[in-house]
Amino acid sequence: MCGIAGYCNFTINFKQQYNKNLAIAKRMDNALAHRGPNDSGEYIAEHVVFAHARLAVIDPEGGAQPMIKNVGGREYSIVYNGELYNTDEIRNDLLSKGYSFDSSSDTEVLLCAYIEYGVKCVDYFNGIFAFAIWDSYNKSCMLCRDRFGVKPLFYTMIGNTIVFGSEIKALFRHPAVVPVINKYGLCEIFGLGPARSPGCGVFEGIRELMPGYLAYFDPNEIKIYPYWQLTAREHTDTYEQTAEKTRAILFDSIERQLVSDVPICTLLSGGLDSSIVSAVAAEVLSKQGKQLETYSFDFVDNHKYFKASSFQPDEDRPFVDIMVNAIGSKHRHLECDSIDMVNGLYSAVIAKDLPGMVDVDSSLLCFARQIKQNHTVCLSGECADEVFGGYPWFRDQEVYDTNTFPWSKNLEFRKAIIAPELLSKLDIDEYVNLQYKRTINRVPKLVGEDKLHSRQREISYLNTSWFMNTLLDRKDRMTMATGLEVRVPFADHRLIEYLYNIPWEFKYHNQEVKGLLKDVAKSILPEQVLRRKKSPYPKTYNPNYEKMLKEKLRSVLAYQDAPIHKLINHKTIESLMNADSDYGKPWFGQLMATPQMYAYLIEIDFWLTQYDIKLKI
Repeated sequence: MCGIAGYCNFTINFKQQYNKNLAIAKRMDNALAHRGPNDSGEYIAEHVVFAHARLAVIDPEGGAQPMIKNVGGREYSIVYNGELYNTDEIRNDLLSKGYSFDSSSDTEVLLCAYIEYGVKCVDYFNGIFAFAIWDSYNKSCMLCRDRFGVKPLFYTMIGNTIVFGSEIKALFRHPAVVPVINKYGLCEIFGLGPARSPGCGVFEGIRELMPGYLAYFDPNEIKIYPYWQLTAREHTDTYEQTAEKTRAILFDSIERQLVSDVPICTLLSGGLDSSIVSAVAAEVLSKQGKQLETYSFDFVDNHKYFKASSFQPDEDRPFVDIMVNAIGSKHRHLECDSIDMVNGLYSAVIAKDLPGMVDVDSSLLCFARQIKQNHTVCLSGECADEVFGGYPWFRDQEVYDTNTFPWSKNLEFRKAIIAPELLSKLDIDEYVNLQYKRTINRVPKLVGEDKLHSRQREISYLNTSWFMNTLLDRKDRMTMATGLEVRVPFADHRLIEYLYNIPWEFKYHNQEVKGLLKDVAKSILPEQVLRRKKSPYPKTYNPNYEKMLKEKLRSVLAYQDAPIHKLINHKTIESLMNADSDYGKPWFGQLMATPQMYAYLIEIDFWLTQYDIKLKI
């Protein structure tokens, strides 16, 4: 994994001011150094400037970037962030067509695939990626992002110049790009955050290349379009055939993603999803004479304060121990304390360039730093709940009956914390409803589908195009901030394509949550783990955490020049902090309740200050 950045303009010859553009490229590169601590490089051609920060995973010696290749007197260059999991198949195809390779890296394979197939090369890729390719012969620049947006890619247009980067901070290192937030950006932060509308970069003028999209620039035109989309198809397989195909795709995805020239591990919570990934990984590595290494997360002294609930029925530790004994992994239990979590809120904002999932982010950042001490690559069970229907809102009748985002059904709490004069300008309800309707209008459906199955498709699509992207964004930014690469086998496009058309009666086989996935895994998991009730990412139950958040927020509000003053309703916030704690009414997902709103406001104030943001409302 790496960080990429650059810019393109067909009316300027960047070589004429080589040193100036090299300095800009280096600044953009330095902004992404955390994503690629092993190496860096720049490339300046007539109409493009590329910068690259490298995290060496495959072919550490031969995969340096920007990579340049000359074929038939034509020069091509690439900057690339990601991994191709079918590199060998593509390389063999290209070898049969006469190509030769100077390295064993997937970067060179990807570039040669472009040289052979042009923009259609992406149809051949199985992997996670964001890349830019300069084609000197056709005088064109191509940007592309993987099908589910596992790897990020932002861009903005400044006159005739497109500026791009893996993270927004890299764009701000270009002298023409400045941080401005208008009323639509505030609607994203207060109405939808920590989610973002597909393609939205929140800052004025900044966009994110949408998952499954490519952008093509040449002197005559700019084309931005989807190269891949989910498609609705009739599902004709029996349940037994469905389980077998699902198993084959999933297990193949896990095995493919174990390819690495550096140490690899898995994240193991003792839940169904991470246990499947770890069990398959352990078996594959065992055949190679290797022992899998695993990690689990929790919070200091959490066993003292844990309270079982329908939301979080049990602790992870006992189930982690069962799995470690079953698969024989070398395991490490990691912990994060409340002080690290509160202080980590600021680092999490810098990692993401935006306010995010607060302690869910800062704790993962803490854990990633610890994993990075021993490993560079790990596999995670992320995305299984979105595609197998694991979240409670998949079974919530209110969600079926209400036209809104399932993880954020009520906007009243969000609106109550906004300053009344600002709220009157934003029209949060209209903005959120517009983004919801835009998504619903894109949902692939079958002609003649009944109302129930049509709504089920909508809920499924909302989860894969919104909620899953939010978690993938979090996962990438918090882990890559430490130079740790996380792979997500459940986000394999082949698996999601197949599951999108499977009837929900199959996914809930025998009326059991994720029944299909449990049938897929029953031969490799202990019964206690297989039948464990869903438990989300761990959270702290230490009352001191909320106390520290309140103290931190009061400290922020005591500062007269704090930028957040002009955005919030002080009366509402003071009333919340003086009332009893309320963890039972999340305003986003399952993990973000009233205490997380305190943390979110702390992050917003820090974000406005740290990025020197100009408000335009």
